[in-house]
Amino acid sequence: MGNSLRPAGFGTVRAMPASKHSGKALRLGIARNREGPSAMKEGGTNPDSSSPASAALPQTVLEARSVQKSYSTGEKELPVLVDASLKLRRGEMVAIVAPSGAGKSTLLHVLAALDTPTSGGVYFDSKAIETNQDTAIADFRNRAVGFLWQRHQLLPDFTAAENVAMPLLLRGADFASALQTARKWLAEVGLEGRADHRAGELSGGEQQRVAIARALVTGPRVLLADEPTGDLDEQNAWAVFDLVQRLHRAHKLTSLIATHNLALAARCDRVLGLERGVVVTRTAQAGASGTLGGEAS
Repeated sequence: MGNSLRPAGFGTVRAMPASKHSGKALRLGIARNREGPSAMKEGGTNPDSSSPASAALPQTVLEARSVQKSYSTGEKELPVLVDASLKLRRGEMVAIVAPSGAGKSTLLHVLAALDTPTSGGVYFDSKAIETNQDTAIADFRNRAVGFLWQRHQLLPDFTAAENVAMPLLLRGADFASALQTARKWLAEVGLEGRADHRAGELSGGEQQRVAIARALVTGPRVLLADEPTGDLDEQNAWAVFDLVQRLHRAHKLTSLIATHNLALAARCDRVLGLERGVVVTRTAQAGASGTLGGEAS
């Protein structure tokens, strides 16, 4: 895999027909645009270009269309996402607020091609190429989307710099250049002095900042964050959210933050909810104290 930060474009992530897979988990199809825009099949009508009024809206970068996701529990099917549709427009930071167990993580995993939808599709730049090439899916995860987990998922016996460098090494970068880039990102999150410390030696707040650097080291256009402050105390939670917001603006990201915290959500550009597997528009209001106490219900 080359060292360029990002390929020209990607196609849809969508479920393949169930009849081809004999009841096994459905596979996602994502492919890079290797022949320019003419090789990409438009994923249905593009609402962003259907009228002069909509032409002024920012471009839709990532979109879910009627995504359904169910899990088998013995002889029964457990629906988690029923008809989840959303658009992330270029440059915006969107919160999706719902209580634990509502399906926020499942939705983010499907958007990041970490899980397969039962039906429906996920679109990147409105382009659709259907393929079941695993290398294309891995390429999408590595280059187009940065994922921030609630639990940092760092390798405890590796240094902070080595953890941040991992995505670059996976794409084929040489160790020296990957480590140099990782150190620059650690400096950006305020941890230049901790680059050579093992992840297991860092505090919880420091570990999450390392995870932020790792999510962004490949230069993705989209950041998906799954409860990024959920395991932190209030002081560190605000510090991490402030950092995510600053990096979002500085690097012109398009971000989706899953949370159950209304005070954090209120600082985003838009707030969505997830109710009975359906994405809805909602409002978030922090308490008068501005603390992290308010939670979605």
